[in-house]
Amino acid sequence: MQATLAEGQRFALGPWAARPPTTRGALKPVSTLVLELRQGDTMIVNGAPIRFRTKSRIELTAHARFLFGKQIMSPTEADTPARRIYFALQSAYIGAEPERAGGLDSARRLIAEFKDATTSPLAREILDRALQAAEADDCYQALKLTRRIIRHEDAVLQRERVT
Repeated sequence: MQATLAEGQRFALGPWAARPPTTRGALKPVSTLVLELRQGDTMIVNGAPIRFRTKSRIELTAHARFLFGKQIMSPTEADTPARRIYFALQSAYIGAEPERAGGLDSARRLIAEFKDATTSPLAREILDRALQAAEADDCYQALKLTRRIIRHEDAVLQRERVT
């Protein structure tokens, strides 16, 4: 999957790229972001799920909160403590407006419970950073950090890695 900046610059659109690249910490003014999605891909934009029936090229012309593909976790996949944190943060990020505050409240509670239960200082630090990011309305960064916790949890539980 690739995205094209309005100026014609290309960059790979990976699971970390919900925002265009930045220059020295400041967001560049970008009027459009072009995404190429395959048939069957799912994308959630501002709380609305979209499934693509054909290969599509879409252009986002305004700021939007979005996730796509493997970044999206269904409620049934939220079956471990770290995955429940991810799902709560996902709701805070791409949920409908009424769901966002509840998602952040759930994430705070779940993060506190996880931190109390874990023996890993690194996991506690990552969760602190994730919560700080979410509270600063950078839920995409919070999700990225939480994926690290999921990988840690999978290793501890000897669970096959899915995310």
